[in-house]
Amino acid sequence: MTQTTYVPPKVWQHLEASGGQFSKINRPTAGATHDKELPVGKHPLQLYSLATPNGVKVTILLEELLALGHGGAEYDAWLIRIGEGDQFSSGFVGVNPNSKIPALLDRSGDTPIRVFESGSILLYLAEKFGEFLPEDPAGRTETLNWLFWQMGSAPYLGGGFGHFYAYAPEKFEYAINRFTMEAKRQLDVLDQRLAQNRYLAGDTYTIADIAVWPWYGELVRNNVYGAAEFLSAHEYTHVQRWANEIAEREAVKRGRRVNRTWGDESEQVPERHQAADLA
Repeated sequence: MTQTTYVPPKVWQHLEASGGQFSKINRPTAGATHDKELPVGKHPLQLYSLATPNGVKVTILLEELLALGHGGAEYDAWLIRIGEGDQFSSGFVGVNPNSKIPALLDRSGDTPIRVFESGSILLYLAEKFGEFLPEDPAGRTETLNWLFWQMGSAPYLGGGFGHFYAYAPEKFEYAINRFTMEAKRQLDVLDQRLAQNRYLAGDTYTIADIAVWPWYGELVRNNVYGAAEFLSAHEYTHVQRWANEIAEREAVKRGRRVNRTWGDESEQVPERHQAADLA
């Protein structure tokens, strides 16, 4: 098929939907499109999410905290169907004005605290419970280095490589090549780091690993974009070792199932309100 060269107009206008299969969730304005309150369960923490890589980060951390005996980490996980516009409800926008999952509401104190952006949620919970974030300045800083590396890098993997390789309505060689190169560079960054360290921040499993694994760990395990062969993921042996080790953690196995509505039925737990929901 011959592709014509797009000439941008002097002033862009939103004249038609764009974004391929995600076109219904993309718009050039913020704010609520309809009034609807968010449900509230019985636990201190209320999570509104979906089992995308960003959502899985938070449910993995919550399950890890519960595994360590932190009863205060009990949570209700409510499903936000982004394909149906749940993220544009007035209730959700009140918790996250950016209308993106995940969003957390901590109701354990006198005044509820809203936490949005997955990295912010991980840091908030790690500090709240004193887990998965080293106390020494060097260890803490190295953990945050890799946490923020993920926050800055993943848009190139998801909105760049993933979108043009897996979701765009047309295949564009330039875009796929551009973002494939960057995805492989990022995997090489991780591979070189993990060649020298068991985990990203050193010898200790931290929120850095919890943030990076749902994107890059699942990418090399062929569970994100179905692109492991295309990316020659087998070449990143240290990332593979790290990814498979984390995948065997029981809390990770539980967390990745929460708010999932696709795949094998046994892996789907659309909502989680008690530990038995994951039995």
